[in-house]
Amino acid sequence: MSAHPRPATDVRATAEDVRPGAAPEEPSGVGRTAAKETLEDYTLRFAPRSYRRWTPMVVATTALGGIAYMADFSIGAGIGLTHGTGNALAAIAVAAAVIFLTGFPLAYYGARYNIDLDLITRGSGFGYYGSVLTSVIFASFTFIFFALEGSIMAQGLSLWPGLPLWLGYLVATLMVIPLVIYGMKALSKLQVWTTPIWLLLMVGPLVYLVSTDPGTVTRFLSYAGSDGGGGGGGLNTASVLLGAGVCLSLIAQIGEQIDYLRFMPPKTPENRRSWWTAVVMAGPGWVVLGALKQAIGVFLAVYILAEVGPAAATEPIQQFRGAFSAMLPSWLVVPLAVVLVVISQIKINVTNAYSGSLAWTNSVTRLTRHYPGRMAFVLLNLAFALALMETDMFRVLNSLLGFYSNCAIAWVVTVATDIVVNKYLLRLSPQAPEFRRGMLHAVNPVGVVSFVAASGLSIALYFHAFGDALQPYSPVAAALIAFVLTPLMAVATKGRYYLRRTDDGLAEPLLDPDGNPSAATYACHVCQQTFERPDLAACQAHDAMVCSLCLTTDKTGEHVLPAGASFNGQVMKL
Repeated sequence: MSAHPRPATDVRATAEDVRPGAAPEEPSGVGRTAAKETLEDYTLRFAPRSYRRWTPMVVATTALGGIAYMADFSIGAGIGLTHGTGNALAAIAVAAAVIFLTGFPLAYYGARYNIDLDLITRGSGFGYYGSVLTSVIFASFTFIFFALEGSIMAQGLSLWPGLPLWLGYLVATLMVIPLVIYGMKALSKLQVWTTPIWLLLMVGPLVYLVSTDPGTVTRFLSYAGSDGGGGGGGLNTASVLLGAGVCLSLIAQIGEQIDYLRFMPPKTPENRRSWWTAVVMAGPGWVVLGALKQAIGVFLAVYILAEVGPAAATEPIQQFRGAFSAMLPSWLVVPLAVVLVVISQIKINVTNAYSGSLAWTNSVTRLTRHYPGRMAFVLLNLAFALALMETDMFRVLNSLLGFYSNCAIAWVVTVATDIVVNKYLLRLSPQAPEFRRGMLHAVNPVGVVSFVAASGLSIALYFHAFGDALQPYSPVAAALIAFVLTPLMAVATKGRYYLRRTDDGLAEPLLDPDGNPSAATYACHVCQQTFERPDLAACQAHDAMVCSLCLTTDKTGEHVLPAGASFNGQVMKL
């Protein structure tokens, strides 16, 4: 039984009566921040049912709009020009398979329980503070790829209307700020309306080239690469793995997909088919379009190689300028190519800025127990990205992504393995998600040890610490070590470090009869706001409830429940 039963006064209300985050008459402190959650977009917390008014297909379209980035064309081109078409296509396929398999359980958890990847990571092997490490890894992903996309846009603006690169970098950075301020509401409209235009501009020239000049396909398939080993279907294992390592740097993209999927409506018998379609399509399914774009990048790079040379052939603006020049009047070629690049950059970089702000906020708020608001970290993420652009990180793209992929693979594989193996097969990890302070141990060695070991050893391989022959296998090592160590650590620790206590003090079940997070609402006695059941826990000092944000910012710990019974390895009946 709970040591903190439901108060005698029933503070519950229906979701229709009180919207989570609705302001009292004079909120203050954290209460004032909580009162503007529609602006903050439920940073650090569960996304309530009353806010999730979009259909599954609208959420999916919004999520997929964020993968309109041009980096795939550069990544594919770089791999293809170095290792040849055959090796590049094999590398792209290997990476896509790994990304799809690891992304599926993460996307399901985010959509089913309406929490982002950081909150999933907390309860899937890392602990309340342990996941700060992976939040920083994810934040790094967002500003690295923001810088990459901003660099691509600046390359376009340097051709038309002729802006110097430094000014193009600044324009690419500043233009996303007004769009990212209002979170999901603004982003859903932006992505839905711009996606058809983007698809037409991207697919149109490719279809034209293939249909009017079939020889382009022959030249594409026979290209051997600068190392001479990838033409005519010949494969080289080292080349394939090196290429796959670069592609696998995108494995952390699933975090950005989940930042949208957490707003999925409840899964019911009526919407079951559309719900699953949206989750698969916009979750792990993003990599299908991503892989196609990488392959198109190889095709376009080979097509323009003789005209622009290998250095410029990896630039998307040059790729599409070459493709458009075959089908359009000369005066329209460069402007239209720049329009495509700008639309793509806006679509992805609002997502990079948005997701990065969530990751930084999650990390800093837990460590400092102070919540400055999401917008402060939008600006921080943009500052990091601008610094990378101004130092011309585009020159070292493949090396940077190859290194980064080791950390990203280790993290994602660790969390995916914990969900699939430790939760559902070994049942050493509780199936119901948990992210609230007081309910989790500070650090869970299952995920932290697995991640550190996998990323550390794979990075050592990448930098030739174990010889040149093993260097291409660093991404494979990261995935295998994480996959093996995660269940071994769970068995070794007997699942003791997943939950600090098994009872949150609320009698109301966490999940409704359909298995969705409960929509029952309670008032937080600290900030005087009303929130849905999964976002609260009982208070240690008072016979009342406390929301997750107030628990996070509790500097004295007076509201945090004490340690209770450890998780016993059984599936929790919540």
